[in-house]
Amino acid sequence: MESQTRGGTRWRRFAVVMVPSVAATAAIGVAMAQGALAASFSVSGQQFEVAAERLEGTGFVQYGANDVTKTGNKPVAVVGISDATITKLCQAVTIPTPFGKVSMKLKAGGGKDKVKATKLYIDADEMNANAVFTNVDIGVAVDSTTQGPGPSKPGGEHGERGGYVPGSFAQQAESVVFTNVSQRAWATSAGSFTLPGLNMGVSMGAADCKDN
Repeated sequence: MESQTRGGTRWRRFAVVMVPSVAATAAIGVAMAQGALAASFSVSGQQFEVAAERLEGTGFVQYGANDVTKTGNKPVAVVGISDATITKLCQAVTIPTPFGKVSMKLKAGGGKDKVKATKLYIDADEMNANAVFTNVDIGVAVDSTTQGPGPSKPGGEHGERGGYVPGSFAQQAESVVFTNVSQRAWATSAGSFTLPGLNMGVSMGAADCKDN
């Protein structure tokens, strides 16, 4: 079954509690800016912007969790997607330095070859998108989810990310399609990440993905 609202199959501008972040994109910035790309790592406490024209995923799970960052605890919605295909992916991060703000912006998947990712985990606290879920279950205990790569881990130990409360709320779906996505993330990780047509630019000042 598809999720429905007001007689349609699209949910617009989902709040973070109900909708995931755009999978995959954040992994680029985390890997390059923070020097880590793994299922568990120390979170910097710096957010980044991610946008995409379209994301198609199979095997989706979402649940609330806590990230322990360098600047304190951050409540997040963790999203896991088993396999994702992303069109026109953009990521922008602005890094404060002693000589001013330095921005890093990355783009990929704008041509016929799309970005591909597997076993994605995204930690975010804000997202706007159009979404269509297929065979969705809302209110599943996080420990009992059967879709997606599975919840990352219980707890929330110091220096790690994605710790959830056992038995807490989760939702899952066989597949999901997001369009016109814009999100704010703290961290992400992926089992594999293929970025055709990758372009990266570094410049002084702030950057965003509004012109993606």
